[in-house]
Amino acid sequence: MLPTERIVLDPEVLAGKPVIRGTRLAVELILELLAAGQSESEILANYPGLTREDILACLAYASYLAHEYKAFPIPA
Repeated sequence: MLPTERIVLDPEVLAGKPVIRGTRLAVELILELLAAGQSESEILANYPGLTREDILACLAYASYLAHEYKAFPIPA
């Protein structure tokens, strides 16, 4: 289950990548913009339909994935 209702997965939109509900903005795009150093206000100015809550939902989704990811070392 996704951590927020703002993020949706739809095979008909962007090949099923997670997007912000009601948009074609991929979660990965927002995360890449933040990682590249863009501020929240810059992102909101460049994407007028986006809200602060949408950006926070992208961060929550990334956190969810980081918690769900399991790596098990393989002995050499």
